[in-house]
Amino acid sequence: MNPYSDTPSPAQAQAGKLASVFGLQNHGLSNLRCAYWNLSTGPLYEEAVFRGEAQVAHLGPMVVNTGKHTARSAGDKFVVRDPSTEDHIWWGEYNRPYSQERFDALRMRLQAFLQGRDVFVQDCYGGADPEHNLPIRIITEKAWHSLFARTMFQKIRNTELQHHVPEFTIISAPSFHGSPIIDGTRSETFIILNFAERLAVIGGSNYAGEIKKSIFTVLNFLLPLQGVLPMHCSANVGDDGDVALFFGLSGTGKTTLSADPSRHLIGDDEHGWSDNGIFNFEDGCYAKVIRLSPEAEPQIYACTRRFGTILENVVMDPISRRLDLNDDTLTENTRGAYPLEYIDNHLPGKMAGHPRNVIFLTCDASGVMPPISRLTPDQAIYHFISGYTSKIAGTEIGMGVEPVSTFSACFGGPFMVHHPYRYAEMLRSRVLQHGATCWLVNTGWTGGSFGIGKRISIQHTRGLLNAALTGKLRDVPYRKDPVFGFEVPERCHGIPSEILNPVNTWGDRDEYAHKYRALAQRFIENFKLIKDGCPDDIVVSGPHIAEGQGV
Repeated sequence: MNPYSDTPSPAQAQAGKLASVFGLQNHGLSNLRCAYWNLSTGPLYEEAVFRGEAQVAHLGPMVVNTGKHTARSAGDKFVVRDPSTEDHIWWGEYNRPYSQERFDALRMRLQAFLQGRDVFVQDCYGGADPEHNLPIRIITEKAWHSLFARTMFQKIRNTELQHHVPEFTIISAPSFHGSPIIDGTRSETFIILNFAERLAVIGGSNYAGEIKKSIFTVLNFLLPLQGVLPMHCSANVGDDGDVALFFGLSGTGKTTLSADPSRHLIGDDEHGWSDNGIFNFEDGCYAKVIRLSPEAEPQIYACTRRFGTILENVVMDPISRRLDLNDDTLTENTRGAYPLEYIDNHLPGKMAGHPRNVIFLTCDASGVMPPISRLTPDQAIYHFISGYTSKIAGTEIGMGVEPVSTFSACFGGPFMVHHPYRYAEMLRSRVLQHGATCWLVNTGWTGGSFGIGKRISIQHTRGLLNAALTGKLRDVPYRKDPVFGFEVPERCHGIPSEILNPVNTWGDRDEYAHKYRALAQRFIENFKLIKDGCPDDIVVSGPHIAEGQGV
């Protein structure tokens, strides 16, 4: 059905009921066919189905196909260079400069493109802490993108919507394509942030993760200027108030491991650390769901069977409408977006105190890193700045089947706007001030590299984390790693002792030693690229390779 026919859409009568007096003309949008303001979940379901954007699966989740882009297009992100902000920005691979003149021209063409079309508006907040939340507005071409924004960001009471004035706005129009010749973009896809104008524009991509990560990038720029540390991490808290942070890139287990039935989930992906403690940026979760297991990940699995969950690129039987979470035909990066409240033990306020434990999750595809190591504060900052992991298939465009080892500053390089040490210095001061213990946890391979060894059992990882968080690893004997210098526990109740020292799981000890030294050398070479601006005590806290050194 053509949504621009004379047939009224399901929510057309309610389109402007929750509109803000700060209208769309303030964003240069005029002559629109209809603007649908702050629709709730039910009407957005109806609109998405009416427009052919989505289908409803068995038990109620919404299923969408994002088309060409099934992951973030990291190479298509730009930041407008202007005199008021350029000195704060870490220009380079992730923050490519874009001219104000080209931005003005692109924006005007986008505004013209949207004339005569429907748009959907969600007014929200980024951040659960009232002292540091950011009023935002998400304007989308797609109804299901509006539901995604409503699911992921902090909601506003209906009584307050009329007077909402955004301090940052995103306009997302997947049907509008950039022109590399005219616009100076890399492709027809673009994600361009203008901090001076408090505006971001997204075009050429239907992948909803671009909206989520654009707001995260904005918060990564603004919050450090207010003395708040933004973090790419999940967070949970025990009954006695002990907060744990889990840093990690996609595929490291950040979402899965923080959804622990014995602890309360603060959030699964993005948080701030202020003088008051930890707070979630979001109101929803965005989890990988490929091959999700009801036994290993029961809470997240249950969310894929609920009304209000959005499933991206999950294969569904067209007749029975039943899902096949094991089918990677469309992508390895199948995703589910669902409200945080769908996790039984979530923390309603999404705020807690200062962390006792800080965990860095790495997915080591070479199979040589210990499953858990204890770090000194300086070692922690070295590993935080390095951000070593292996990218898992599907999380970015161009990824193949095999994991690719990489370094991503602060375990979130594509979203960092300031120099990595700006964030690292803030983390270091907070770790020292509050006496947090730092851990490096490998959720990758053991017994050999990818293709030879196997992925570390999630039960073993959970067992080691629980021992760390409950203090059971405090009094066990440790060995000092001869290359990285961190401390590795020699035993942990319920965990096979041989996996604690990875060399014991390899059939060829010499091959293990060769791989381990090669990884250490990669750390050293990577840090040379970002050591400018880092103090010497951090630089020397990385690995050391001696001639003929064993492991």
